[in-house]
Amino acid sequence: MSDFDFDLFVIGAGSGGVRASRLAASYGAKVAVAEDLYLGGTCVNVGCVPKKLFAYAAHFAEDIEDAHGYGWNIGETDFTWSRLLENKNREITRLNGIYRNLLSSAGVTLFDGRARFVDSHTVAVGDKTYTAERILIATGGWPHIPPFPGSEHVISSNEVFFLETLPKRVLVVGGGYIAIEFASIFHGLGCDVTQAYRGNLFLRGFDLSIREHIATTMKAKQLDLRFNTNVRSIERNADGVLTVTLTDDAILETDLVLYATGRRPNIKGLGLETTQVSLDSQGFVEVDKDYQTTDPSIFAIGDVTDTMQLTPVALAEGMALARRLFKPEEYRPVDYRDIATAVFCIPNVAALGLTEEQARKEGYSLAIYESRFRPMRNTLAGRGEESLMKMVVDKQTDRVLGVHMIGPEAGEIIQGMAIALKAGATKAMFDATLGIHPTAAEEFVTMRVPTRTD
Repeated sequence: MSDFDFDLFVIGAGSGGVRASRLAASYGAKVAVAEDLYLGGTCVNVGCVPKKLFAYAAHFAEDIEDAHGYGWNIGETDFTWSRLLENKNREITRLNGIYRNLLSSAGVTLFDGRARFVDSHTVAVGDKTYTAERILIATGGWPHIPPFPGSEHVISSNEVFFLETLPKRVLVVGGGYIAIEFASIFHGLGCDVTQAYRGNLFLRGFDLSIREHIATTMKAKQLDLRFNTNVRSIERNADGVLTVTLTDDAILETDLVLYATGRRPNIKGLGLETTQVSLDSQGFVEVDKDYQTTDPSIFAIGDVTDTMQLTPVALAEGMALARRLFKPEEYRPVDYRDIATAVFCIPNVAALGLTEEQARKEGYSLAIYESRFRPMRNTLAGRGEESLMKMVVDKQTDRVLGVHMIGPEAGEIIQGMAIALKAGATKAMFDATLGIHPTAAEEFVTMRVPTRTD
């Protein structure tokens, strides 16, 4: 019999925590998980899932407009924000219930409350304490809003999903996934949108061709993009309107300011000071390659560590840790190479593998293939918007190092490309593959002549 109440106690029932809990329990471990906010974590409640639902809603504006070119007479349309919100909330509640049932059916003990460390083997939930041989921190991240005059007037991605009314004017601050997605969402829902970013071009870390193309596309949609600037101060007027002063001295009035300037580890009140767990210079929990912290009995996965902040990454880490601890014969480390990702702006952006800039930095001699074209659907619609597809190829081995895309269903298309790159596909293999015609995806197997070579 164990000297502990549980073999594994998981703090946080987000994507990674739930996956680790369920898998560990299936291997015979006695597992508990504590969650004080919402089952499913950020992704299900205030992240990937509701964001994608909002993106679908925003895209209908263009779908309805395009339908005219295909013979449809739709007539006057109207959008009801409260209906979208109500239906979204119903779906999230349904998913919360599914997560609860998944944990229960797996035999995991669920505590509804904030867990905090008492020591390296003990946690408290409410006024009760529990011991565990191993404890896993899976509390994810939390939106970060830097301090500045008037910062109390802004909202984060946590609150944006629960707005009582849809604002007429929106300022989005930031240049990452969340900022670009919500700039597109608000614009698609009819808001007057300005996006401010402190750098010279958003989506840092993505391929330069992608970054430039999506900026051009968003400007053509009449989004007001402000680069190389930031918010200096915000004042709320008597009528509720926000007056925003930017660092370039520009002044604008808006009804809502959404800050999407990054996320920090969600460790406040966790009681880490009672353990030997160390944090790095950015405040992330330090872990080794096996997700073990500097306290031997405590582990950490997902966004609370300095890893790729993506739901599939947290899921993979949860599975890997459960196997290593409770079924080591099935353990295999997470492969962080060639992880596909998507930005659900309008149109979608998707990326896989090395960018052209990264590949050059790593010393590869490259052949670059790029294709820019108007998708077939846009022709009768009279929409001039172009898609972009790009392949980064190692000239020496012919191996495809990276695949990048802007266009309808980019995420769906690049997911398939990810399997090919994992398998070590060469450009010759792409060339030997017959395309499905007519599709946009076939462009990836018909680009024969390099745009440029080293």
